[in-house]
Amino acid sequence: QLHLVESGGDLVQPGGSLRLSCTASGFTLNNYAIGWFRQAPGKEREGVAWISSRGGSTNYADSVKGRFTICRDNAKNAVYLQMNSLTPEDTAVYYCETRNNSFPCRNLYEYDSWGQGTPVTVSS
Repeated sequence: QLHLVESGGDLVQPGGSLRLSCTASGFTLNNYAIGWFRQAPGKEREGVAWISSRGGSTNYADSVKGRFTICRDNAKNAVYLQMNSLTPEDTAVYYCETRNNSFPCRNLYEYDSWGQGTPVTVSS
């Protein structure tokens, strides 16, 4: 069976940090570009960060640039999202999604959604 599971979401205070993980089983992630997306209550899903299949190319939404870092460890079949200086506006369910291409793009519809996501709540 093929699975892609997000984890690491939690309740954190403003200014805090979290590290999200996206782990695959049953298939090899290193064939895919990966995007992290998020969806806040009542809002549309939006892209946050993207990474190429080998990790050499990354891109970020303006809202998270300088605060979030996407990286991957293909040996562990995993992709991570380090989130620093979190604000309440970062509160959302975060999803990692695959693109059947080595190179990432920002178009949500180019990605396949797999999991249930992991919830991040930033609140004091």
